[in-house]
Amino acid sequence: MFLGEYQHSLDAKGRITIPSKFREELGDKFVATKGLDDCIFIYPLSEWQEIELKLNKLPLARADVRSFVRFFFSGAAELENDKQGRIIIPANLREYADIFKDVVIIGVGSRLEVWATGKWEEYNEMASSSFAEIAENLVDLGI
Repeated sequence: MFLGEYQHSLDAKGRITIPSKFREELGDKFVATKGLDDCIFIYPLSEWQEIELKLNKLPLARADVRSFVRFFFSGAAELENDKQGRIIIPANLREYADIFKDVVIIGVGSRLEVWATGKWEEYNEMASSSFAEIAENLVDLGI
């Protein structure tokens, strides 16, 4: 399970260091894709394969399904750590998430999220002001 928040910087070659705490759980190869809320999602290969199976079972006759599947798969890239624990974030994903220098890598249970630091701070400000309301709504989901 991925937990925690880590500050890092993108180097000149578009690489970030994956926190050592996360490397073993990610495995040798993993998948990064466009995430929701303008961040990048990173999944261990086994988790990605489960998501892929679920998405492939959705009805392609629905326009919203086709749109989401296109969005999710078109931005995906299989990645691996180099010997120093760094990964190259593909240019299309860096542009999508507005990542140019400073990043925050967060553990979100079954995946990692990579955020531009400014966007993460904005998101946290917005979410913290409505956290109690969000928690109340989760009661309907059995949480």
